Amino acid sequence: MRTAGRATVQGLGHFGGGVGVARFLAREGWKVTVTDLQSEEELAGSLASLEGVDIRFSLGGHDRADFTDTDLVVANPAVGPENEYLCAARAADVPVVTEVGLFLERCPARVVAVTGTQGKSSTAHFLHQLLVAARIPARIGGNIGGSLLDELSEMNSEEICVVELSSYQLEGLAKEVDRTPIELGIVTNLLEDHLERHGTAEAYHAAKLELLDLLSDGAPLLVGDGVVERARTLAPDAAERVGFHESGSLMRIEGASFTLRAEVLGNTAGAGHLPDFQRENILLALSAARILGAPAAVLSASVPTLTGLDHRLEDLGVIADRRVYDNGVSTTPDSTEAALDSLPEGLTLIAGGEAKALPLDGLIRMAAARARQVVLFGACAEEWSRAFRDAGSSCEVTATIADAVETAWSMSSSGDTLLFSPAAKSFDAYRNFRERALDFRARVRERASAPSTTS
Repeated sequence: MRTAGRATVQGLGHFGGGVGVARFLAREGWKVTVTDLQSEEELAGSLASLEGVDIRFSLGGHDRADFTDTDLVVANPAVGPENEYLCAARAADVPVVTEVGLFLERCPARVVAVTGTQGKSSTAHFLHQLLVAARIPARIGGNIGGSLLDELSEMNSEEICVVELSSYQLEGLAKEVDRTPIELGIVTNLLEDHLERHGTAEAYHAAKLELLDLLSDGAPLLVGDGVVERARTLAPDAAERVGFHESGSLMRIEGASFTLRAEVLGNTAGAGHLPDFQRENILLALSAARILGAPAAVLSASVPTLTGLDHRLEDLGVIADRRVYDNGVSTTPDSTEAALDSLPEGLTLIAGGEAKALPLDGLIRMAAARARQVVLFGACAEEWSRAFRDAGSSCEVTATIADAVETAWSMSSSGDTLLFSPAAKSFDAYRNFRERALDFRARVRERASAPSTTS
């Protein structure tokens, strides 16, 4: 454990990680500097939560001296390792760590880590609920939001911390941590995403699979389809150390049952209140909970009580005579493709934002087959509209989500279904996907009080 000295936290942000690590280091006795490219006004909410904490702030830009004339730098996971300030810190022999690394270094509890391209937040959320239902003391944090550092002083060795980890958080993490602190891992799937950061799908997958290096020898690794093959290709040495539990093999959805090694852990009908695509995530969560000691009978009884996270194909109900679904978490074409496949044909799709460097073909084909019409918004709208129209989709282009909602209502009729599933990043107009989804909901609420519109 490092002796307290001077520490620079790069990036305060809006999701609690920067706030948590800054408060934690100050509590440990470090002289903390927080630096962020955003202004005091933009960070007002996060700054308010640090009121009264002895911290020096350097906002609206970075000063190289804060990274070179210090004893520790805490990197923001959204910033790549090649960032000029992090490179300057390393060149000055200043240790560069992360919030997750600091947590794993100090955590006295049992740690379960969840990653994957899609479904990692939902799987972590389900697992936490199942452990609590089985009266196994559990906490949840990481990429799902909030900092577990704030809770370290309350933890003990009997608890389980469910930690969701992104590829950004996993990249280089194994080199930062001196031990293998994770006793069970989950990789939901390995698709394509974040190529703007990692460059290639192989590099992105390799970053995800760094989780294997953090698992203790023989630890169970629960994985979705195709992950074992990728692990043995990209991380062969680490793959030899872990115990794979693959969906479709040791874990199955057999008929009406979720099973692990032929033991029934729940009935699929009990999960009928959740979208069908969540079944694989529920299977992973049930299997992990069983391995961690939850009784099968308790798990089976808990399936009907599971709740999903906001913005994951969330049914908002009938609003102004339309049934509305919020799948605002979608920032990739394949996640919107899956949402379309989960709902009845003939809906209106609302999508758009800032496009990623990802294939669009599958989504275009699915939209042509299952959506009556498509309404696009944001930076990619014009470019995407050509591809959708070439495939035969009726498509309208709008500038903003407010315009998109109005257009979707005017194009649809009473009884129709509207799906908000952007399939692209939010950063052309919003700080994150949640802010964008909340704007969509606000526009929909406005429709609830507006005169009924039909076509």
